[in-house]
Amino acid sequence: MTMRSKLISLLAVLALFAAACADDDNDTAAEVDATSTSTSTTAPAGDEDHDHEADEDHDHESEDSMADDEAAPARPERIVSIDPSGTEIIYAIGAGDRVVAVDDYSYFPEGTPVTDLSGWQPNLEAILAFEPDLVVMGSNSDIEAGLEAAGVAVALSNAPMSFDDVYSQIEAIGAATGNIGEAAELVLQMQTEIDELTANAPDASGLSYFHELDNTLYSVTSSTFIGAVYALFGLENVADPADADGAAFGYPQLSDEYLVDADPDIIFLADTICCGQSAETVAERAGWDQLSAVQNGTVIELNDDIVSRWGPRLVDFIESIALAIDSAAVPA
Repeated sequence: MTMRSKLISLLAVLALFAAACADDDNDTAAEVDATSTSTSTTAPAGDEDHDHEADEDHDHESEDSMADDEAAPARPERIVSIDPSGTEIIYAIGAGDRVVAVDDYSYFPEGTPVTDLSGWQPNLEAILAFEPDLVVMGSNSDIEAGLEAAGVAVALSNAPMSFDDVYSQIEAIGAATGNIGEAAELVLQMQTEIDELTANAPDASGLSYFHELDNTLYSVTSSTFIGAVYALFGLENVADPADADGAAFGYPQLSDEYLVDADPDIIFLADTICCGQSAETVAERAGWDQLSAVQNGTVIELNDDIVSRWGPRLVDFIESIALAIDSAAVPA
């Protein structure tokens, strides 16, 4: 990916974040519509009371309503995904054999039917050309309306703000594809592995970090989902003061001077693929050779794709953080 493409993608992320805050009610309604191929929509993790109330209401439904539930549409057999995270989820829950097309960034797992479809600028006619009965995508009201008018179900895969959002999204895609049980198993597996990684990690108290999105020094704050991942370990985010008022929506652009002054204990590079960054290139930056992370060998090279997606490989990202903490932990 070129630098220009990376910056365009970053701006798109910012736009999605702002839209998620402004249009939360609309997104929620759309997600309910997206899972209408199932007899029920899975509630977010941790919302057990709501689930119990829903079950009680279900018990009092009329026989006619129950009959309608039994007549729910069959599982989709031609799935198009134009969201890389959604694609990874689809395959992880065992619905990959019904995927007929994916967008140009959905190249994991290996063997996905990659096309020139775009997730950033989706084209309705191009999507419909694959004759889908389910499309997994990020929010786009115009495309959603066009698909629904054509009788195509839509499942949304929007940027999460919490782990509950991630798990709920997996369950919703599972409901939309007819892989409810597999989705539940994936959620449980991820929760178990993440719990083990955080429980066994060394004490990170007093350790700070810098997460680099690209080599123009865009970063994330603790208000973002990526920031929430680091917060699992109690790490201090050096970017937080740079967006204290939230004007950058959690994605501030820092400077060399700012980072030399902040002197993070760990630097995580999420631009190794897009921008060719490494521990070596970081050490060559003006003044950066004096940073604690550079001197202590705790500049961590991440896989851009794994870090930017919230599917099953989220566990791999968290494992990378745990290993970095193990290297940087200060002895008691």
